[in-house]
Amino acid sequence: MFDFPIRKIVLQIEQIQHDGGTPPAQPRLRGAVLAVVGNPFAGSHHPELQSAMDDLKPLGMLLTERLIQALGGRAGIDSYGKGAIVGEAGEVEHGALWHVPGGYSMREQLGESRAIVPSAMKAGGIGATLDVPLGHINAAYVRSHFDAITVSVPDGPRAGEIVFVLAMARGPRVHSRMGGLEVHQIKGEDGLR
Repeated sequence: MFDFPIRKIVLQIEQIQHDGGTPPAQPRLRGAVLAVVGNPFAGSHHPELQSAMDDLKPLGMLLTERLIQALGGRAGIDSYGKGAIVGEAGEVEHGALWHVPGGYSMREQLGESRAIVPSAMKAGGIGATLDVPLGHINAAYVRSHFDAITVSVPDGPRAGEIVFVLAMARGPRVHSRMGGLEVHQIKGEDGLR
């Protein structure tokens, strides 16, 4: 068992009233939840990391619950993404520990969600930003939901920390008009279309 003690949790919610043009009938909601945690692998190389993903599952569930609640409940959430910023004493691979606990926690709590959870990770110092990609939860080819949310923590990650991020949104980009697969055309068979 590996310990990832939480130093802080940050919630970021954006209510997008318009992005040029006529305001939509409903503002778009986009949000992220970030956990700044200790990195048990910082400062040395560990050849085996995968078992630590199990230790992060409770954090994935906690952050998913908090973000769904902050967005006003499950109804209408149709985009998701995840990411990590690893402090300077760690490796980018330590951010990859978030793939299973972050992605599967969102899938479990959001219900039907067949598309891959987009992801981004990097090494960065205090105040580093990360553009977390967002994509439709059931069909990766839905262009109207290609988006990103920029996140950061002013005092993290410190050298021995990782910032784990989950992101979700309700609805397409405001005034999306780039064609491609539309939400009403989703077949939901393979997570792509």
